Amino acid sequence: MAQSPRRPIRIAGVSGAATDRRQAMAQMAANHPRDPIDVMIGDWLSEANMTSRGVARSGNEGASYEPTFLEALQPALENIARYGIKVAVNAGASDTKLLHQVVTEIVAKQGLSLKVAYISGDEVFPAIQEAIRTGSSAFENICTGEQLADWKFEPLYAQAYLGGLGIAQALSDGADVVVCGRVSDASPVIGAAYWWHGWKRDQLHELANAFVAGHLIECSNYVCGGNFTGFKSLETRGWDSIGYPIAEIASNGQVVITKGRESGGEVSTQTCTSQLLYEIQGPWYYNSDVTAFLDGISFEQLGTNRVAMHGVSGELPPPTTKVGITARGGYQAEAHWFICGLDIEAKARMMEAQIRLLLKPHIHRFSRLEFTLNGTAKENASNQNAATVDLRVFAQAAEEADITPDKFLRPVLDPVMEGYPGATPHLDFRQGFPKPVYEYYVTLLPQSSVEHKVHRWDGTETTIDPPPATKTWPSQQPSHPSTISPKLDFGHITRGPLGSIVHARSGDKGSNANVGFWVRYKDEWDWLRSLLSIDKVKELLADEYKPGHKIDRFELPELKAVHFLLVDHLDRGVSCSSSYDFLGKNVAEFLRSSMSPQRSRNSLYLRPPPSKHFGLEAEEEEDVNDEDYEDDEEEDDEVEDDYEGKDDEEEGDDLPRIPGRGRPRVQKPIRQIKRKRSPSPEVASPKKRRAAPKILEHAIDIVDDDHATSQVPVANRSPPPPIPPSPGRTLMSYPPPRGTNLTLAADVPRYHAQAPHIRVALPDSTLVEPYRAPTAVMAAAEQPWRVSTPTRKEKRAQKMVAELQNYNVPGIAEKEYEPLPESKE
Repeated sequence: MAQSPRRPIRIAGVSGAATDRRQAMAQMAANHPRDPIDVMIGDWLSEANMTSRGVARSGNEGASYEPTFLEALQPALENIARYGIKVAVNAGASDTKLLHQVVTEIVAKQGLSLKVAYISGDEVFPAIQEAIRTGSSAFENICTGEQLADWKFEPLYAQAYLGGLGIAQALSDGADVVVCGRVSDASPVIGAAYWWHGWKRDQLHELANAFVAGHLIECSNYVCGGNFTGFKSLETRGWDSIGYPIAEIASNGQVVITKGRESGGEVSTQTCTSQLLYEIQGPWYYNSDVTAFLDGISFEQLGTNRVAMHGVSGELPPPTTKVGITARGGYQAEAHWFICGLDIEAKARMMEAQIRLLLKPHIHRFSRLEFTLNGTAKENASNQNAATVDLRVFAQAAEEADITPDKFLRPVLDPVMEGYPGATPHLDFRQGFPKPVYEYYVTLLPQSSVEHKVHRWDGTETTIDPPPATKTWPSQQPSHPSTISPKLDFGHITRGPLGSIVHARSGDKGSNANVGFWVRYKDEWDWLRSLLSIDKVKELLADEYKPGHKIDRFELPELKAVHFLLVDHLDRGVSCSSSYDFLGKNVAEFLRSSMSPQRSRNSLYLRPPPSKHFGLEAEEEEDVNDEDYEDDEEEDDEVEDDYEGKDDEEEGDDLPRIPGRGRPRVQKPIRQIKRKRSPSPEVASPKKRRAAPKILEHAIDIVDDDHATSQVPVANRSPPPPIPPSPGRTLMSYPPPRGTNLTLAADVPRYHAQAPHIRVALPDSTLVEPYRAPTAVMAAAEQPWRVSTPTRKEKRAQKMVAELQNYNVPGIAEKEYEPLPESKE
């Protein structure tokens, strides 16, 4: 134990892939004086390079570790040594011993005295062969259910996922750098925290929390805003250089996630939820050292870029560990045609027919041949590229000789003169030449069959025993097809893209894909969990759903999330897939773009120019408990005056005009519950059913002396000029969800006095114009200083400015808006 257990260990994640940015490790180490860290972890491996390195190792085809790790390590070594930072990484792939030798030589050349250790035991192909010989295991594929004996490929290499206690032992022995071949993604974090706090194997609660913390930071930037469906809010927060995460883990297992100082992106409850839902397979999360229960997990925003994790519990680990078996899968090649303009599908059919005829002498040798149209030609496009789609011709064959250019590429390109109008092939023919692909088979192996060892710098080694106590878990995780309550009433329903309200995240494990959906507000949670059943997801998947394939579903109530496991949804996995989405990351984006029924009261809109209007839906009155709300009786009396007369209507307009007094006015949220835990607005009386959303005309009047319009009759007013473009801000391409006026105010420019009214209204599903996310305070905050006591409306604006300051909204937090004077009352 290196330090007192009273101080949490600070572990930085500096890489999530072989293609991650190389400079992160050096930057983290150099920044240590201002932002100290104790350990840096990183993962340079995935199923893609694990398979290629495994085949290289089996055929003695040269070094089979991941060389990109060295590009990150070398420039960081000097500061690693200077500040005593420990390093534990997944980078050895299939030759960890050789990587250890290379790192040791680099350290010596730089004149440093760092101690380098490595972990072995992940290479388990001999154990697999012995079990096959003795018949002790059928090695069922955990994605497809098939048995290894029925796999049509010859296994060449096998690699197990190890736990973190070998890393902990190496650090306890004094290692400065620990290189691993294949430990699980989170194991470096488990090992570092175990070493730092001197934990024991039976401290399952602490181990489980460290395990989930490792899951949150092992993909580097993801928990800081990378691959996050709320990415548009990050444009003003340095989205050009998203930061790297830091996990602070206390001796009792308490976890706080943050990121490197002065780096881009954000760490919030939303980014943590996004990463938590990535690549999990169910509520039981397995590691060789512990099983974590996720169904009670929650996140709490402690401050700017600081999130605490709660609700994770630990149980005994399983007696088995995951194993990936690699085989040569044959060869593949592809070619592309560009199709532009009209009759896209007919042109594609014509080209496919011509190509198939020319491939006929060879097609029987192909194990796969696919013709796919990718993209959509925009109607009445403003440029040619926007009207162009890609026709992809993809083939795989068992032998390289069956897919040589004369048997694939030439027949695919030969119809150029007889083809569709505008027939144009892609001139980069390199993809048309055969390249090897590798099959990947995922199964389980008893931990007792793994020889987990630590190899020290002096040639000595220590064996890590398997866990003394384990639990055999059911192969089927808890799954609930749907959650439906006939008593739920969501009021007026419209249709729109699911992603206009719902966040989502997806990923891959073998051929399985997982996708998790979540919402931000409590009143949306029952709607989400009622909408997204297994049958509904099948409907949303449409042509992507493979009939007969299983889908599992479970809920995470504290995260307001519903998670789905799409079993064997992907085409065999990343190393041999024929899909563009070989990592499964776009399953979520595809589903978010699907049209689905939505609650209209969850959308806020900007009122369009006077030529168009939104309709308002009436609602029956209901009693509410005034003790729960911040109510201003004088405000209510003033607002009621607007409703005494009939709405102004223009001839030919069948929608009622929104009441108004001719001046730009800002709509407040319906009501606000008194802030007890969070400044976020909530729906009034959540325990009572509401027949339809009640829209109150609470408004803040804004008067521009140079453009006052209050005395001009409505009929004589000219349409306001368009809002000028806002540098550094973006227009939202869809109506933002309820509550955007607080949480997405960073997307909104300073208020323009000539802008249309900002209103709350029910949606018109035919509108396609972009809308700015509304904010109720930026308008009022621009009024000049007053010497006298502020008016009631100015005090309301002042209160809402303070709420935005609490939310760290750019512009407000940076004091671009001068505050209103304090009330003398």
